[in-house]
Amino acid sequence: MKLDRWSGRGAERTGGRRGTGRRARTPTPIFVTPRIAAILVVLGAAVLAYVLYAAPGILVVALGGTALAVVLSFPVRALSHVMPRGPAILLTFLGLLGMVALALGYLVPLLVQQMSRLIVRTPDIANSANRLLIDAIAFLDKRELLPGSDPEAFGRNLVTDLFDRAQNLTEGLLRDLIVFIPQVFNFGVILFAVLFVAAYLLVDVRKVKAAYLRASPKRYRHDARDLWDAFGVSLSRYLGGLIFVATVQGVLAGVALWVLDVPFALLLGVWVSITAIIPYLGAFLGAIPAVTLAFFQSPTTGVLAVVAYVLIQQLEGNYLTPRIQGQALHVHPILVLLAVIGGGQLAGLAGVIFAVPILAVFRVFFDFFRARLRTSPEAEGPLS
Repeated sequence: MKLDRWSGRGAERTGGRRGTGRRARTPTPIFVTPRIAAILVVLGAAVLAYVLYAAPGILVVALGGTALAVVLSFPVRALSHVMPRGPAILLTFLGLLGMVALALGYLVPLLVQQMSRLIVRTPDIANSANRLLIDAIAFLDKRELLPGSDPEAFGRNLVTDLFDRAQNLTEGLLRDLIVFIPQVFNFGVILFAVLFVAAYLLVDVRKVKAAYLRASPKRYRHDARDLWDAFGVSLSRYLGGLIFVATVQGVLAGVALWVLDVPFALLLGVWVSITAIIPYLGAFLGAIPAVTLAFFQSPTTGVLAVVAYVLIQQLEGNYLTPRIQGQALHVHPILVLLAVIGGGQLAGLAGVIFAVPILAVFRVFFDFFRARLRTSPEAEGPLS
């Protein structure tokens, strides 16, 4: 009889699931002091930091997959208006894989071919640069603007220094290429992991959001949802717009150079797309090689190349970026420039590239807490 009564209570506790043979139990709490809890949190953070330091690929996969999911959320959301979300995700990834296959099967061989031709033509380009340098030295020597009394020695020293720098740069690139080749397999594994994480985040985004909201204190769940939405809008608009604008710039630059009959137009267009990721400085870095090769063709071609790049930058700065990225950052351009400079000094090229996305994250946090933090419960209105 006692067993029956206990079983009845167990059935009531489990919602009447008496046929499962299991009894739902409330977890027994383990009480610790606040100091022990703080020590456990610190130890957990230290272990996590060490794991990320020892295996940086974990962080790369997590951040890369999240960024890719944020970027792909735009086409998935658009396709979801005309089809279920599952087929929309599948179609988006098929399109992405198709573009990757096109790049590997068509663009990469062309890039390798043009890179080989550029290496073969490097001595001719160097000789042309040498002749231009000699002419410039002779022009300055006639006007007695050169330091020292021996212009030929000055010219030889300058040419030798330039060639030594070029040789060191070439050797460094070759060493990096040799080191990179064994890492291709590892890169493929990381790329697959990034795609895997992005796909699961897109499929389970509602579950992830629900878990995030459940982890938030009940009275702040509405604010937590606002923070989630702000991150999604800001980062997806910025990252998606950045990729689109960089692609458009590269295509326009490549077409313009091809029309002007500048060699290696495809290679230079890809270079423009890569450097366009860098705010402010990317436009100049992308234009220097193309304009230099254009001037080697003829002064007229060089001037036309400069005009083409200026027009492309005007299109990007005055139309594409404002309309596509909109107000994704809500940050003054001076702060963006300072963030880029600071990122470069802290972490080199990676700091320059990731400075603006990190600034966007800080801006979202700033807006969120600015509207909510108070010095006392009686304080009213947002912080000023």
